[in-house]
Amino acid sequence: MVAVAASPIVTSTDGVPLKVRLQQVERTRRLKAVALVAPLFLYIVLSFVFPIVDMLWRSVWDPKFAETMPQTVAALANWDRQSVPDESAFAAVVADLKQAQKDKTTAYVGKRLNYDISGIRSKIIVTGRNVEKIESGPYKEALIQADPMWNDLNTWAAIERAGHRLTASYLLGALDLEWSADGELVNVPKQRAVYRDMYVRTFWIALQVTAFTLLLGFPVAYLLANLPTKTANLLMILVLLPFWTSLLVRTTAWFVLLQDSGPINDVVSVVSQEPLRLIFSRVGTIIAMTHIQLPFTLLPIYSVMKTISPNYVRAARSLGAGPFYAFWRVYFPQTLPGIAAGCLLTFILCLGYYITPALVGGASDQMVSNYIALAINQEGNWGKAAALGTILLAATMILYFIYNKLIGIDKLKLG
Repeated sequence: MVAVAASPIVTSTDGVPLKVRLQQVERTRRLKAVALVAPLFLYIVLSFVFPIVDMLWRSVWDPKFAETMPQTVAALANWDRQSVPDESAFAAVVADLKQAQKDKTTAYVGKRLNYDISGIRSKIIVTGRNVEKIESGPYKEALIQADPMWNDLNTWAAIERAGHRLTASYLLGALDLEWSADGELVNVPKQRAVYRDMYVRTFWIALQVTAFTLLLGFPVAYLLANLPTKTANLLMILVLLPFWTSLLVRTTAWFVLLQDSGPINDVVSVVSQEPLRLIFSRVGTIIAMTHIQLPFTLLPIYSVMKTISPNYVRAARSLGAGPFYAFWRVYFPQTLPGIAAGCLLTFILCLGYYITPALVGGASDQMVSNYIALAINQEGNWGKAAALGTILLAATMILYFIYNKLIGIDKLKLG
């Protein structure tokens, strides 16, 4: 029998096993990589992820009304919604409004209920002043005598809905939906239904601008990709020129050009007495947005075209294909990744436009960002603003998913 000596453990110069030393080196390398990436990761979380999460949370979380009217919310916990609540609910309203008067939060109660019932804010404020005179019951009779709205089922339904800390009211309102007094989901009255049309308008304008930037940008990208480098670089400066000026400056410049007494209508006045309606219109909005977004569509297409070898088209021509057929069947399919990237980038950016529609567009051309700004700056309704943003984000993600699926199908067909 031959004895086989055990293989010695390989160690480093300091006596540590080589395997352990390699693990330590790998661990140190990973820690260094994490330390380098951590600032960027933290910045993305604080500036991008956290605001989105906060927006999603604000669209469904609203505890302030329940904190302001706790006794009323508790009294309506088992309300059957079939008739006006009993005396205990009215007593709770009186007690809560008396406390709200002391805390100076009655106006908030009216403001919150006004989201569901237009015009109720002033009535709540008046009731808040009158409840201080109510010393004892019956509270139901006293409140109804002060204002008949307290005998209305819709008033109590609005109070009951506002009392939920976790609520879908803002999201439903952003879709022109609401809960009826008996708890059914119904469409809001036509005079209040504005958000569905606003979303359709936003996506339609974004789609039109994307189409125009593609029609204008594709030929220019093709020209730049096939010109000599020196000439292409010179023309590229003109393409990038909009990036060197502020968005507000560019939009203001279009405001001057498109107005009724502007340079464009001065030229038109030679052949027509009536000026073209360009300012405060859909046409002006699309023209200004197309100019601003053109580089975002053009540059991805150009970057893909630069990688396409001209030998492919030459080979197709040598095999008998005509100029158009060779371009359409050989060259154009290779540009689809650039077209997809440019159009998607432009479309998503257009959805969030605010300055251009506000300055150049008319009242019927305002997009979702304008309504979000209105909800925050004038109404102080953060729940509505968050709900509008959430609906827009969800719709964008759905369209992006469908878009990726369609692009994947096209790639399979081309393959």
